[in-house]
Amino acid sequence: MNRAVIGLGSNINPEENIRRAKEAIDGEFKIIKSSSFVETEPVGFKEQDRFINGALLIETELGADSLESRLKNLESELGRVKTDNKYGPRTIDLDILVWNGEVVDEEVREREFLRRSIEELIPGIELPRTPPTRS
Repeated sequence: MNRAVIGLGSNINPEENIRRAKEAIDGEFKIIKSSSFVETEPVGFKEQDRFINGALLIETELGADSLESRLKNLESELGRVKTDNKYGPRTIDLDILVWNGEVVDEEVREREFLRRSIEELIPGIELPRTPPTRS
């Protein structure tokens, strides 16, 4: 059995879309624990509503690639439309952040809210940090 931390985020009707995403995930996987969900500022493209972000620790028999594919299908089923703006508004964003104890999403280095969610779900996990800039 594999364990994964799935990041959830939304800024289009976020309370409803995160609730629907949690229900969909719970219907297919065993949710071990849910992190707190917090409001965050948009990254990359500032002219949009704030996001609500959090994470779920799940167990699955799927491999990482199959889980990633299923999450992208769930995004579509929940109304996400991909646009050219990688940082634009979205109904739901589902990403594998940690796979069997290993951080697999580079954004964890840059986003404190992701690190806090992961640490809430897996206390004591070693998380990568952005290396300090040299002056």
